[in-house]
Amino acid sequence: MDEERALYIVRAGEAGAIERVLRDYSDKHRATFKFESTDEDKRKKLCEGIFKILAKDIPTTCQVSCLEVLRILSRDKKILVPVTTKENMQILLRLAKLNESDDSLEKVSEFPVIVESLKCLCNIVFNSQMAQQLSLELNLAAKLCNLLRKCKDRKFINDIKCFDLRLLFLLSLLHTDIRSQLRYELQGLPLLTQILESAFSIKWTDEYESAIDHNGPPLSPQETDCAIEALKALFNVTVDSWKVHKESDSHQFRVMAAVLRHCLLIVGPTEDKTEELHSNAVNLLSNVPVSCLDVLICPLTHEETAQEATTLDELPSDKTSEKETVLKNNTMVYNGMNMEAIHVLLSFMEKRIDKGSSYREGLTPVLSLLTECSRAHRNIRKFLKDQVLPPLRDVTNRPEVGSTVRNKLVRLMTHVDLGVKQIAAEFLFVLCKERVDSLLKYTGYGNAAGLLAARGLLAGGRGDNWYSEDEDTDTEEYKNAKPKEELLKPMGLKPDGTITPLEEALSQYSVIEETSSDTD
Repeated sequence: MDEERALYIVRAGEAGAIERVLRDYSDKHRATFKFESTDEDKRKKLCEGIFKILAKDIPTTCQVSCLEVLRILSRDKKILVPVTTKENMQILLRLAKLNESDDSLEKVSEFPVIVESLKCLCNIVFNSQMAQQLSLELNLAAKLCNLLRKCKDRKFINDIKCFDLRLLFLLSLLHTDIRSQLRYELQGLPLLTQILESAFSIKWTDEYESAIDHNGPPLSPQETDCAIEALKALFNVTVDSWKVHKESDSHQFRVMAAVLRHCLLIVGPTEDKTEELHSNAVNLLSNVPVSCLDVLICPLTHEETAQEATTLDELPSDKTSEKETVLKNNTMVYNGMNMEAIHVLLSFMEKRIDKGSSYREGLTPVLSLLTECSRAHRNIRKFLKDQVLPPLRDVTNRPEVGSTVRNKLVRLMTHVDLGVKQIAAEFLFVLCKERVDSLLKYTGYGNAAGLLAARGLLAGGRGDNWYSEDEDTDTEEYKNAKPKEELLKPMGLKPDGTITPLEEALSQYSVIEETSSDTD
């Protein structure tokens, strides 16, 4: 009934009446995502009527009302087939200021029309294969990048940037060719990185270092949403970027990694939004060549070095030898390096473990990232070793029993999901410099058996990668307990089928064999 009334008014053609009836329809169906099949034909005709009105010169407020209803109707895939034409797509491109002839974004009154047009394009491209094909034909990705360049430094049009970025993300998700176009032809990597810089209001203090205001306000909801969309689009653009061949590529990835370090050290308007922001940053960092991740840590500034010395002076005498300390401004420091970003990643990982679900999607990306960082960068590995595998003092409880990060990771080594337990074991193995004896010390033989069997290291030894030698970290508690632990004791089956130490089992079989020989 609503569609029939709206269609009647739309066909009548009076702008004021059209605006009123469409506003009523929009208010009533704003939260509608499932539609009755009986009214499908009416919705198709209403879409066609709205496109005919949008092709005319009508007031801005009427354009907005038309686009709001079109956005709602475009949630229904079934009605998009007849209305998704090149002509109709071009109408939306014109209203979204995506034509090359539109040189500027000066008329603030037009902003709602641009935003609603972009929203419609997002729905239509997502729900229609024909629209996806037309997007390639109309070179939509290039037009979106052009619009971003017009508004990248203007904070008061965040909604335009947000939906422009969302549409770029959808296009690069649905078409691998567009990923390549964005990366090389359209220079999407520096463009999208600059969008992030703008969203975070970054001020550079060095080539790859930004100023962090720990007491500053959180990001606004609009800035956070814009940053998240940029991170998702960048993920698609860089998804195949494991190897860097040019120095310019290496520099650009380092800049992006430095921006992502800044991202990890700021917060959004809510805890959930902060987690979403950091989760997308982690995903993107996984695409950065590992050689460029050195910018996640940086040497202390002169002021921070002075604060570190003051903090060390305040520590008890038996603690001053510790290389890891916390500055007065809560900066994590290890061996003269600022480890704030790595500490945030570690905390993020522990929160994901504590959630207890969706480990493959939520936990494995950050675990993989920390593993690769630890394997390639000595200071990161040593810091994480200190945090995750501190000197062993509790030698009475099993490694998987307890609430420390080590206990949680050891429990994951026997998780039912093969991918999860493999990456958890790999992370701990790398922290142990791929030395079997060190891994067994912290995890126990039973928990480590799967990884060791897969690598052919059940008899001991070490992995294929080389690591620098560290000082002995065995505590007195561990040294005293080590002779009593019997980490690995070969077992065998007795003739009656029960398990016994291998030596005893073999001796019993020898007795049986001798007895059998005597009776021959």
